[in-house]
Amino acid sequence: MPTPTLETIERTTGPEPTHSIIWLHGLGADGHDFEPIVPELAHPGLPALRFIFPHAPVRPVTLNQGMPMRAWYDLYGLDRDAREDIDGLRAARHAVMELIEQENRRGIPAERIVLAGFSQGCATALYTGLRHAERLAGLIGLSGYLPLRNTLPAERHPANAATPVFMAHGTADMVVPMSYAETSRDAMIAQQQPVEWHTYPMPHGLHPQELDDIRAFLMRVTAEA
Repeated sequence: MPTPTLETIERTTGPEPTHSIIWLHGLGADGHDFEPIVPELAHPGLPALRFIFPHAPVRPVTLNQGMPMRAWYDLYGLDRDAREDIDGLRAARHAVMELIEQENRRGIPAERIVLAGFSQGCATALYTGLRHAERLAGLIGLSGYLPLRNTLPAERHPANAATPVFMAHGTADMVVPMSYAETSRDAMIAQQQPVEWHTYPMPHGLHPQELDDIRAFLMRVTAEA
């Protein structure tokens, strides 16, 4: 499958950003979905950040009766052990790697880049980041899961074996059950990946406390890079 060049939206929190956050939206949404969080996450304790919000390609999604929508990969079912779209995940990974390489060319090294995502974007961010060949600043996975978790021991790149992961989930999430996220968390912890785990009393969405916790996580990982 050819790797698409993703269209993106960019927002910065100050002049001459020194760190980048690549934020992947959920199924059926687009890059505008999380634009409003930029001012929410800005803080005097953070360096100038460049937020990059890519649009996923439009593709038919099997789970939704083949309806075309923006999706990082195809979905066949919501069962934790449902068939997974390996080719689609690999294509999404390469597309996100293009964005990382673009930031490298703009003077932001990999160790100053955070990959973040919500729902299907969470899955794509975790899948990509743990396999990336250069150390990233951190990974943020919200209301999602780790796809192809059984291949993680063989495919995880040593460069990101110690990269901190922020994972958060709603206790009332009816779209991606919290048990899926817990299984993903446990798979990473089994490989000694440092995972910071949070739960919030919410459905499939964002919680105000979650934004505070993400901001604190960003302050830590950007201070280290």
